[in-house]
Amino acid sequence: MKLERNSKAVLLRIYIGESDRYKGKPLYRFLVELFKKEGFYGATVLRGITGFGQTSNVHTTSILRLSTDLPIVIEVVDSREKIDEIKPVLDEIIKGGLIIEQEVEVWAYRGKEDESD
Repeated sequence: MKLERNSKAVLLRIYIGESDRYKGKPLYRFLVELFKKEGFYGATVLRGITGFGQTSNVHTTSILRLSTDLPIVIEVVDSREKIDEIKPVLDEIIKGGLIIEQEVEVWAYRGKEDESD
């Protein structure tokens, strides 16, 4: 599948904590490297300033309650087939958090133009 205007794709959004680790490395970094190795179109990691999950513990950047476990969201968009292939792997790797998916329509997907002019 090629990501082009008006093509259908799937957005996978993974919610974890900043302190989550896998094989000695931050889980978010491990996941981005995995998506790259598996040939996904791209992945983005977002760091939250405040959030809570199933335990209802609030994690925040507030100076009064500085957290070392801020919310992290990893987003990846690709074909239904690629997303379905990676889900069993993610199930083995991610021990806590939330994973959601939704069908999306690609509006644009392009790299930056050569800026050497």
